[in-house]
Amino acid sequence: MNEKEFKQRTFQIALKAIQLVETLPQNRTSEVIGKQLIRSATSVGANYRSACRGKSTADVIHKLSIVEEEADETIYWLELIVESGLLPLEKVTKLKSEINEILAMTVASIKTLRLKSQTHTSKSKI
Repeated sequence: MNEKEFKQRTFQIALKAIQLVETLPQNRTSEVIGKQLIRSATSVGANYRSACRGKSTADVIHKLSIVEEEADETIYWLELIVESGLLPLEKVTKLKSEINEILAMTVASIKTLRLKSQTHTSKSKI
C-alpha cells in the first residue's frame, strides 16, 4: 500500500468512527466515550500525514509511534462500546478490523525503519 492509499484509508476510518458515534445512544456515557473515539480515530490519519512529512528517520519513527498508540486507543474505545452494551459487536467489527490492519501495518513500518536505521548506522561506523 502506498502513502496516498494509506492516507485515504486512515481518512475513511476517521469518517467511519464519526458515523459510528452518531449511532450511539444519547446519554452521558456515550457522549464521553464517543468524543474519545473520535479523537483517537481521527488522530490516526492526522498523525500519519505528519509522519509523511518527517524530517528524519527518527522523526518518522516517532510520529508513526503516535499513530500506533492512537490506533490501539481506538481499538480500546471500540471494545469498551461493545462491552458496556452501548452497541452490539456487529456494529463495530468492521471498523475494529480496519484499525487492527492499520495498527499491524504501522508496527511493521516502524520495525522496518528501525532496522534500516540500525543497518545504516552500522555501515557508517565502518
